[in-house]
Amino acid sequence: MSRVKPWPVLVGAFLILFVRAGAVFGSEQAAEVLQKGSSLPWWAWPLILFLVTFVLGILAVLGGVGGGVLYVPIIGGFFPFHLDFVRGAGLLVALAGALAAGPGLLKKGLADLRLVLPVGLIASACAIIGAMIGLALPTDVIQTALGGTILGIVAIMLIAKKSEYPEVKKADALSSALRINGIYYEASADKDIDWQVHRTPQALATFILIGVMAGMFGLGAGWANVPVLNLMMGAPLKVSVATSKFLLSVTDTSAAWIYVNNGAVLPMIVVPSIIGIMLGSIVGVRILTKVKPASVRYIVIVMLFFAGSRALLKGLGVWD
Repeated sequence: MSRVKPWPVLVGAFLILFVRAGAVFGSEQAAEVLQKGSSLPWWAWPLILFLVTFVLGILAVLGGVGGGVLYVPIIGGFFPFHLDFVRGAGLLVALAGALAAGPGLLKKGLADLRLVLPVGLIASACAIIGAMIGLALPTDVIQTALGGTILGIVAIMLIAKKSEYPEVKKADALSSALRINGIYYEASADKDIDWQVHRTPQALATFILIGVMAGMFGLGAGWANVPVLNLMMGAPLKVSVATSKFLLSVTDTSAAWIYVNNGAVLPMIVVPSIIGIMLGSIVGVRILTKVKPASVRYIVIVMLFFAGSRALLKGLGVWD
């Protein structure tokens, strides 16, 4: 059987989007979508959004961060969309990447279901609460809190260190009861890695906060999942990254339904964003072998710092 190429499907979806979005921007709903009036025609915004998210998709891969972390502060700060729509789209952007990667990570034995299930149960429940809180609070409050959170993420990215094979001398009682352990094949070392975790109660408590923040800001939570799984619980780095990616498909799905149910998800924003991020990610993977990720990582940090400062000042009414 010949492999179906995704490009015609993506192009077709984008053309359908233009037709459907015309009805939105030609109606009274335009005032609800845009925070400020725009002199550009309705079709210009999906095009610009697609181009920007394409670049963000490349940078997300090269910088080792999730697309949602870049998407929400940059699109929310520099596009005239209401923040509720941006956060709803941000969750779906993170969710699309997680769903695309999840089956392959499970098949390779990197993502661990026994690790995902207890963490996902807590994080997804708290993400629902976070989404409800986020939609209930005034936009300027959320914008200010988002800016502070992004600046905190910048600090974490600067100071947090990763451990490829953390030393866990003894598993704690809770992880032993839940049988959270496993073995995966490390191709670079040509050997099987036997791993277990500890400090499980503390990590589960931390995921309460992570879930609330993921739902409230629509950021996804890969930026927080990996340090907790790797540094706090002691899971190997590859297992932490893969499990975090799969975990997003659970957490973000729960929060996304709250935004969908409240009408905060618009195809005009979501479709070009997802297509742009995913195509950019494909290009980013190809570029990854030819550039130094460390240098790109600092570019991402600078972008996040600028976007976080913009969101904070915008929320405080200093920089409108």
